[in-house]
Amino acid sequence: MLKRYYLILILLAGVLSFSSCISTKKTTYLQDNDEKLDSVIQIQQLKKPYRIQTGDLLSIRVKALDQELVGMFNPIDEANLSATTEERVFFDGFTVDDHGNIRVPTLGEVNVLGYTEKEIREKIEGLLLENYFKEEANIFVTVKLAGIRYTTLGEIGTGSQVIYKEKVTIMEAVANAGGITEYGDMENVKIIRQYPEGEKVHLIDLTDIDATKSEYYYIQPNDLILVNALPQKALGLGTTGLEIFRTGVTILSFITTTILLFSRI
Repeated sequence: MLKRYYLILILLAGVLSFSSCISTKKTTYLQDNDEKLDSVIQIQQLKKPYRIQTGDLLSIRVKALDQELVGMFNPIDEANLSATTEERVFFDGFTVDDHGNIRVPTLGEVNVLGYTEKEIREKIEGLLLENYFKEEANIFVTVKLAGIRYTTLGEIGTGSQVIYKEKVTIMEAVANAGGITEYGDMENVKIIRQYPEGEKVHLIDLTDIDATKSEYYYIQPNDLILVNALPQKALGLGTTGLEIFRTGVTILSFITTTILLFSRI
């Protein structure tokens, strides 16, 4: 009778292990299906030009034949600056205020809300030629976002991140944050994105190779990447079948011992 009872307990532990463990399909990035195994993967760049929003930080540099003329536009001597790149951009960059404006020397308030980097460059070049320089100065203006800043929360390295590139995929963003934990729900990664009309939530499945074709595969500045936990984490039994089996046997053994002790009283 007792042997039969132990057999039932072991069978229950086995069923529990196989029903609660996390499948490798849920923890593997960008999986290909059978029809695509022999295909060449081409990441489609569906990223549209980013349009500047309030709170963005811009790096603007002006060059000319006579560098002394543009000194006020480039106030920091980068060659002698000991601060980090992020600190340099913070103190020397142009922050877009709540009205969508930046303050540029001699030009004053310049509205850049909704403009692309190229459109801002062309606008500033035109204003400088109109109000300050002559064509003979051969001015050269560069406008760049001061890195792609984003935030990660949940089953991923938590915090504010920055990558100094013009384009950043969500895979790069996840890797930069330390990756998704074994308990992270990779099939339903949320991207909370800022728009002029407010925030919107988008979902992307990072276990599917088709994620590379998503319009959200490239992140944007101020994105929030949220990775929720799988149900297995709440159970606290482990991630692999062996771990769960061992936990189940331990729990059931404890219950059995307790029952036997009380039956002898």
